Amino acid sequence: MINRARASLFLFFISCTAAAQVMSIPSSGFGEFNSSPVTLGLISSQQMTNNLWSLNTNAQANRSPLQSPSGSVSKLDLKAPGKARREYGKGYQLLMRKDFQGAVQHLALSISMYPNFVAAHNALGSAYLSLGQNDQAREEFAQSVSLDDHLPNSHLNLGVAELALKHYSAAEESIKKASSIAPLDLQLLTALAYGQFMNHDYAAVLSTAHQVHDRKHEGAAIVHYFAAGAWDAQGKFPEARRELETLLHEEPKSPTAEQARQALEQLKLDEINRAQARPQSPPTVTFSFAPAANVTSEQASQHAQKILQELKEKKQIAEAEMEPAATCADCGPATSASSAEARLSPAPLPPENGPKSNVAGGVLHASVDEVAVFFAATDHGKSVTDLSSAEIGVRDDRKPPEAILGFRNDAQLPLRLGLIIDTSESITSRFSFEQGAANHFLQKVLTNPSDLSFVVGVANSVLLVQDFTGDQKQMFHAVDQLAPSGGTALWDAVAFAADKLASHPEEQPVARILVVISDGEDNSSSMTLKQAIERAQRGEVAVYTVSTRDFEREDSSAILGDHALQTLAELTGGAAFSPGSVRRLKGSLTDLQQVIRGRYLISYKPAAFHRDGQYRTIDIAAQRDGHKLRVYARKGYYAAATTSAKRDF
Repeated sequence: MINRARASLFLFFISCTAAAQVMSIPSSGFGEFNSSPVTLGLISSQQMTNNLWSLNTNAQANRSPLQSPSGSVSKLDLKAPGKARREYGKGYQLLMRKDFQGAVQHLALSISMYPNFVAAHNALGSAYLSLGQNDQAREEFAQSVSLDDHLPNSHLNLGVAELALKHYSAAEESIKKASSIAPLDLQLLTALAYGQFMNHDYAAVLSTAHQVHDRKHEGAAIVHYFAAGAWDAQGKFPEARRELETLLHEEPKSPTAEQARQALEQLKLDEINRAQARPQSPPTVTFSFAPAANVTSEQASQHAQKILQELKEKKQIAEAEMEPAATCADCGPATSASSAEARLSPAPLPPENGPKSNVAGGVLHASVDEVAVFFAATDHGKSVTDLSSAEIGVRDDRKPPEAILGFRNDAQLPLRLGLIIDTSESITSRFSFEQGAANHFLQKVLTNPSDLSFVVGVANSVLLVQDFTGDQKQMFHAVDQLAPSGGTALWDAVAFAADKLASHPEEQPVARILVVISDGEDNSSSMTLKQAIERAQRGEVAVYTVSTRDFEREDSSAILGDHALQTLAELTGGAAFSPGSVRRLKGSLTDLQQVIRGRYLISYKPAAFHRDGQYRTIDIAAQRDGHKLRVYARKGYYAAATTSAKRDF
């Protein structure tokens, strides 16, 4: 058995190997695109030879680390014997040096020693692909998917092999699967647009390009190149021209810019020729992807990075805890909401520099003269599930409500649960215990046949390892498939999961809950903590956090992590649990299960209510036998201004 230091070294090596996985686009031919009288010929098989997509998690500073589909490793790879690992290491180094024949020998030997070596199958497939042995490449990538189907880079590689074999429909499906697992990964969406274009699925190309454009997408403007080709293939030349102009506006110095300029000039020429009724042969334009610059450990001081990270986290916590603006300048006309808090509309963001009130907390926007709020109550950490309305007190803008319109225990309300599990390398030593505790929690909390849940693993990338399902076995399998590696894009994961919960179509009231199991240390997100909280507030998603920090570790980063988790929970109407050790984790998750299933929904008509966009505080108190209970609830809302009052019953 290898010692802990060697195990950590191997985990680091596997992580870096997966992160640096090369996707080669070989010269075996990708087909021609002459489906319209005039075509840009954006993708020419002769000029696509050996384009490399670098999937390095230590990407350029202007790219989010989650734009890296290989930022995860297979649990199976951690069980590889030492000899197989050494052969794999030799083969991988040769692959990086483009000695593909040598790489094949060592990688094949590694697999013969350990057939379940997912990373080795992927690397061997890449070597075969570079040698033009596309059938063998496809076989290796298919084997890696068969062994572990939750790794997006395996599906991506399989899609590339299908492209090389001109199986365009299969290629699109494989890349689509990769993108569904890592939905925030712009590199995968770019690859998907490429696969869709190859499959002549032009409407899908335009849809994918729209998804990319709607996000912060520096470094991914090439997707507009594919969109231009899709428009051009349909004979819609003005639209194609606009896409190329957008690309040049966004990234005028990118490797694709010169090709876009040439294509744009050719389009203009074609327009003149068409106007003069002279036919013009289709031009051929090529593109290439510039590999990301590798960042080595020697280029940065680990100590300096830690200080900068702590300063960043402190700033984000302070930003998130800032008091809400007194007035919502952006609040528009009232609209009906479809969530369980049925009379509340999603919250537009308050102005960043607006006047401040003297309260802080989660925000809601009342769309009619009625407010509905979920809350939970505990007594010394134990959930109280049998409260009566007489034991509840409500203050809205510091005044008792004009009338209580409804009060009920929502223990049996269908649950929509998102589970985020931190899979960063920092939790390696306790990860297996966390997996067991998470599965135990899911078994206890998902008791209603109508309950649906999903699982997100978060390291450098945000991976949707299981979409909404009511099948506990699928959830358990998804949790068990996770393996620790890399950094943490926690706030990106929270924002993604909150949006997913809020956008799921519902035909009845449901409880939207997000559970985060993490140490709270974020070092890879493009989102800030404040932005993640605002996403949860907009979607009326309560976030419950469970810290994995060990109390024996009292350094500054650990304390900051707990503070961040507590801020996230409190400002979204959830609760923060800090068990203090991995041994107490299961107990905290049990307490959390009681809180989630012990929630209430109270609705009331506020007193002296005016639709003026003002922030109004909510204070819910509960007591039993003269003893005050702890209440978890949102802290306020904006009274959305409207020109016409319309009750939403």
